[in-house]
Amino acid sequence: MTDAQNGAPEETPVGAGVVPGQGSPEPEAATPEAAGAPAGSGPAGAEPADPADRAAAVAALAERVRSVGRSAGDADAPASGAPDAGAPAGPATDEQRAQALADTAAVLAEGGAPAPLAAVAVAVFGDGAAGQLREDPWAVLALPGVRPEHADGFARGLLGPAAGPGDKRRAQALVGWLLEQATLRGHSALEVAEVAAGLERLGVPDAAAAIQAAVLDGRAMPFQEELTGAEAHAAGGGDEDEPPTRTLLALERLALAEESLADGLVRLMSTFVPGEDPAEDSADDSAGDSADASAGDSVEDDAADAGTGDAPETAEPTEEAPAAPGPAAWEASAAAAPSSSAAALIRAAAESALVLHTGGEAARAEPAALLAAATGLGLRAWAATWTDQGRDAFSALAPLADAAAPAPVATLAELLAGAAGPGRSADGTLALDVLIVLDAPLLDVELAATLLESLADGTRLVLSGDPGQLWSAGPGRFFADLLAARACPAVASRTPDFGPIGELVSGVGIGELQPVEAPDKEVVILTAKDGAEAVHRAVQLLTDSIPRALGIPSEQVVLLTPGHGGGGGTRALNAAAKARLNPGPGRFGGFDPGDRVADSPAPGHTRLARVLDGDAAGLHLEYPDGSRRTVPPAEAGKLRHGWALTVHQAVGRRWPGAVVVLPDDAGAALTRQWVYTAFGRGERHLSVVHAAGPALPQAVAERPAAPRTTRLRAILAENAAEPF
Repeated sequence: MTDAQNGAPEETPVGAGVVPGQGSPEPEAATPEAAGAPAGSGPAGAEPADPADRAAAVAALAERVRSVGRSAGDADAPASGAPDAGAPAGPATDEQRAQALADTAAVLAEGGAPAPLAAVAVAVFGDGAAGQLREDPWAVLALPGVRPEHADGFARGLLGPAAGPGDKRRAQALVGWLLEQATLRGHSALEVAEVAAGLERLGVPDAAAAIQAAVLDGRAMPFQEELTGAEAHAAGGGDEDEPPTRTLLALERLALAEESLADGLVRLMSTFVPGEDPAEDSADDSAGDSADASAGDSVEDDAADAGTGDAPETAEPTEEAPAAPGPAAWEASAAAAPSSSAAALIRAAAESALVLHTGGEAARAEPAALLAAATGLGLRAWAATWTDQGRDAFSALAPLADAAAPAPVATLAELLAGAAGPGRSADGTLALDVLIVLDAPLLDVELAATLLESLADGTRLVLSGDPGQLWSAGPGRFFADLLAARACPAVASRTPDFGPIGELVSGVGIGELQPVEAPDKEVVILTAKDGAEAVHRAVQLLTDSIPRALGIPSEQVVLLTPGHGGGGGTRALNAAAKARLNPGPGRFGGFDPGDRVADSPAPGHTRLARVLDGDAAGLHLEYPDGSRRTVPPAEAGKLRHGWALTVHQAVGRRWPGAVVVLPDDAGAALTRQWVYTAFGRGERHLSVVHAAGPALPQAVAERPAAPRTTRLRAILAENAAEPF
């Protein structure tokens, strides 16, 4: 299993069936007309000549984004086979729930599916799960881990010979399943030809008809986009009257998320009002006001002394006007910035509601300087990081560490949940003037849309991250699409990451894997003949070599690898590390007191902890910040040992020492992006145990990143000029 699939559930066999329909006729081409795809809007035209025109263009874009790519059908209709958003999530009473579970388990058993799926089916479909599965056996594909061959076996168990490869219910369910599988690879949409090819491989006789039916049924939404640049050239160009296009299919939730995200971005830009400097005569006006106030005070004092009048009534308290520093105040903050890159970032934030900032680990000092400047100007400013370790490290950066009060920094999860941060305004938005989001490449489109919905009109949003690192575990490439769309200012840091590790990572970022001088053993490369030897060497480094030679204790060293399975995956590494560092019988669901564990409540979100103890109540964990949690026995199976992690689990944090394991079967999972991220997890030391042969330099030189099909860039590019 590769990193991109780390959030995917384990497969659950549903039936013993095989994919039917081998040798079925080739499907007709899935044309845009067959899918009912609407044509996209044309480009917005030339760049506005002045700020007023630009603001009007942005406001128009906000309105137009709402209608981009809408299906001709009813976009509000829930997808068939998925629970209605307005329907109850499940049975209303314990008795109803018990009956629903029993009925669903009976239907599953009749089709040869495992009983544990009953609870999942009821959670997904509600108390009518049994009837829905009986009416449409292929609806079982909506359950986690179920594959087409499992669903086919289940359908044959219920329908017998009537369960053929051309069943319309099967075809439509497979369209949704293919799109769901694409999300695990990071896609927010798929080209219709790719969906048709997938259906053909699965034995669907008429792919075009299946796609059209899925669109009409609301299982998928179609969009047609014009191709530009290299994509247009690769597609064969086209004349000026008919530029090349592509037709995409997307799940409704992702289509609406990307449109909502684009809408939120342009809303911030169109409602942004920069501050103004005081007028030149403000000093004279202020002096006059002071004189008038002094005269008034004198009269009131005389009246009070003479006993001839009452004291003035106390004025009603008024809400304090929000701070609105003008260009001069921002420029003064920029002039005092610790570096030219920090000054450029402050100036960009002064003039724009949306700003992108790119750079490596050392460049994080620049958004720290912006946060300090914004708070110093009286603005309500906060920063959000991906992990608690990232939060603490960012808070320790100068000048935030020198402030008397705790730095206004929280994890993004804490901020959105209200566990930390500025709180909410009366309208439900975050009470903020400026939000700086670190690790922005890790935001998938749904989380990014949620974030944008939480920001009030005119809020300044600064998105900062390293564009060379891995994208989100969920679908989309939000940060990369924004950079490519050039919809807002982007500040590229000039602050390099120093030292041998920084030099190595910088080389990887430009596609070069070159040896570096490491006089103090900051970087060590070891070879291994296979996965077993790689595991042996990695655990030796973790438990002995690095602590003994470099003084970095094992608790501060992490093992990193591409996936969970295989001879050099996290399972093999964690088993070997536990045997050396904390041997035990695993009496608490496979864990013992003292074990390091990785708690991953959702894809892309991993918290590291240590096992304190276990009992009938569950597994008692302690996190690095001192907080504790008891994991119920039913949920303990979701935990993994945490000496070894996948690189996707490690993003957003660093360790004093990191050991990157590249087993002999890792070649297909390696990209430049993966290597860049993995090598950058070590602060003081990096060891690479290398058994991948030529696959490593080839990946660095030739495979920048695994491709992702998304719509955000096209939504912005179709409707706006590119002024930045």
